[in-house]
Amino acid sequence: MTIRWLTPEEERAWRSYIAASWLLEDTIDRRLQREAGMSHLYYSVLARLSDAPDRRMRMTDLAEATRITRSRLTYVVSRLEKDGTVRREGCPTDKRGSTAVLTDAGMALLERAAPGHVETVRASVFDHLTPEQVSQLEAICDRITEALQANEERSACDGLPWRRRSSSA
Repeated sequence: MTIRWLTPEEERAWRSYIAASWLLEDTIDRRLQREAGMSHLYYSVLARLSDAPDRRMRMTDLAEATRITRSRLTYVVSRLEKDGTVRREGCPTDKRGSTAVLTDAGMALLERAAPGHVETVRASVFDHLTPEQVSQLEAICDRITEALQANEERSACDGLPWRRRSSSA
């Protein structure tokens, strides 16, 4: 098998992407910790639930939507349950499954945290881009997502961390 090494231009672009993505995640995470007492992952779980019908999702679907393992999601939801922001219910269509439900307290927390989150995203990303660059960013991310999803469908998807079976989700 021949390795297709990155060209110098591709390597610079890749390193730039990695640096920006790590710094952005850290910036968002620090602000959410400071202002709302939660990590970006916890915020993302609450946000996904807020967008779901009746503010509820099956745990397996939530794991896939957030791209984390089912066992990690189980841990996150357990912590959110202790805070009263999420509750778990049995799944009416699958007795082995469970559903995560965003509580009113969780929705209130999300509503308090959202302005700071959006402000951080705007200040960190969009305030530095022209409208054309925003469109390019969307197109690039869509293209990468489509390629990765097509690859997932062609490969053995059970190897994906968020699709792995575990006894806790």
